[in-house]
Amino acid sequence: MNILKEANEIINERSEEKSRQYGPMSEGMERSAKIFNGMTGLELTAIDMMKALVALKLSRESYNHKEDNLLDAVAYLGAINNYHNSKTNKNI
Repeated sequence: MNILKEANEIINERSEEKSRQYGPMSEGMERSAKIFNGMTGLELTAIDMMKALVALKLSRESYNHKEDNLLDAVAYLGAINNYHNSKTNKNI
């Protein structure tokens, strides 16, 4: 399967299934940022958390090619875009 189609399925088409298992992605990233901030005293956002996950996947890819690294990186980039769109649409 095309990596872009597969990433779309992960982020957009299976989101209901994932939400049941892990909660909504945006809320999970917001909660992760709060936990990280509490642990470190820093002020990362949900977007920062997703960008860090993209960086992690690309770092792993630099050591050893695995399609899963690229798939996850693309999926997180899609999640970033969805997060921005959801915040923009709430402000309209």
